[in-house]
Amino acid sequence: MSAHHLSGPLADPAAETGYPPQPRAGFFTDTSVCIGCKACEVACKEWNLLPEDGLDLTATSFDNTGALSGTTWRHVAFVEQSGTPAELGMPSFGAPDEQQVRWLMSSDVCKHCTHAACLDVCPTGALIRTEHGTVLVQDDVCNGCGYCVPACPYGVIDVRPDTGGAAKCTLCQDRLGAGLMPACATACPTESIQYGPLDELRERAALRVEELHERGVTSARLYGHEPTDGVGGDGAFFLLLDDPEVYGLPPDPVVTTRDLPSMWRHAAAAAITAAAVIAGSFLGRKR
Repeated sequence: MSAHHLSGPLADPAAETGYPPQPRAGFFTDTSVCIGCKACEVACKEWNLLPEDGLDLTATSFDNTGALSGTTWRHVAFVEQSGTPAELGMPSFGAPDEQQVRWLMSSDVCKHCTHAACLDVCPTGALIRTEHGTVLVQDDVCNGCGYCVPACPYGVIDVRPDTGGAAKCTLCQDRLGAGLMPACATACPTESIQYGPLDELRERAALRVEELHERGVTSARLYGHEPTDGVGGDGAFFLLLDDPEVYGLPPDPVVTTRDLPSMWRHAAAAAITAAAVIAGSFLGRKR
């Protein structure tokens, strides 16, 4: 297996939280076989009782939901591209310099980061790490402060307008407890969305990239699989056919709270210095 695709194991955040060791669960979304049917969006909304939040096309694609939100936990992006096969990184179906058109479709979801900033900033403990390694919002503990919204490097989590609480994909925590797959993976007709032990999914994804490269799809690459990235690797990662920015994903996501410890240390040092200066000034006047 190529080290370019799989360089090492992901950390086990559930075990670090204190849960008994077990395989970390997650998603692998293979966008090369996504047909944009939106079955995942519908299944997610039906199972989680999420309200309908928009049936108007964006006028630039067949996308009617626009982005992930507090009431849309799966979002299928539609990207139309044109260019030569070489420019698109795909096999030629005609003359090499002939312009071709392709659709890029991808079902986006919460990444369930290894190092999740939303967990760091939540003041009530509403956001927790589950036994599966996923990140979950406890509705009855969330106070709707919204600190988690800007903390997410992917712009995933949002506050629901109807409840006032933060909300995002739970990876169908209730279904996992009953031995079922998440609703979106169950509904996907092409197995673009795959659920299972994360290590197994990463091995499968690496082989899939190599297979696509052998077929001439040189643009295929993995996103969110790397344990050395800015969030320690994602619990939901993707096979993309173009740069992450094309799909609306950040090219180099970083956990937004990574500098908090050093910031607090610097703030404490500054406070001590200021206190010393004030005390020195006061003592100097008394003399």
